[in-house]
Amino acid sequence: MTHSRLTIGRQGEELAAAHLQAQGLTIVARNVSLTTGELDLVAKDGGTLVFVEVKTRSSTAFGSPLAAVTGRKQAKLIQVAQEYLLLEQGGADVACRFDVVGVLLTSPPLIEHIAGAFALS
Repeated sequence: MTHSRLTIGRQGEELAAAHLQAQGLTIVARNVSLTTGELDLVAKDGGTLVFVEVKTRSSTAFGSPLAAVTGRKQAKLIQVAQEYLLLEQGGADVACRFDVVGVLLTSPPLIEHIAGAFALS
């Protein structure tokens, strides 16, 4: 990944984390790397563990940030979250959900948050 794309991604994750915290969520982990992949953000919303996928774009030339979270990407995130739950929660039955945050780096940035964007199946 190019330096520019990494910078854009980091900016988006920072903005997304700040947005989630303003909504009352607590960030518990960032950029969690596991054998099956990476989780952008892991948060707590009350007693619910929230796996957050952040997609950032500098323009809509290639579509909206949220459109990048395809069914294939969702399946991958579920797989990574299952590994996280096994390793970090000991496989305990934990309430969880998947949120998606789209960040468009305009001035000011546009942030779209979809809580419960898809379900663990």
